[in-house]
Amino acid sequence: MNNTPTPLDLSDDGFYTPIQGSLHSVQEQFDLYQRTCFPARPSEFFALELCGEAGELANLEKKRWKGKPIAPEALADEAADVLIALMNFANASGINLGEAVRTKLLRIEAKRQALAAEGEEY
Repeated sequence: MNNTPTPLDLSDDGFYTPIQGSLHSVQEQFDLYQRTCFPARPSEFFALELCGEAGELANLEKKRWKGKPIAPEALADEAADVLIALMNFANASGINLGEAVRTKLLRIEAKRQALAAEGEEY
């Protein structure tokens, strides 16, 4: 079995554009589900929900950090809650997460490369 990692293609078509398209598709499905099955809520509601869910995930990590056993399923459940709340917030706010993440990743990579050229890590 070959354990050599596959080289990462950081070209726009190889990395950023597929992420943008995939996130956009997932976001559209979340929006349809939310609008079909739940009452309309403002972005502020989802921002608060996102904070609460992220706090619950952080609390589990804190407990794990202190040495308490935390089931992986509990972490997965809270991580899923964070993603759902983020999708709902983005949809209620008119944010295209695919575009936003692509733009952010391009900025991160430019900064990472600039730092690497100076011998520093990101």
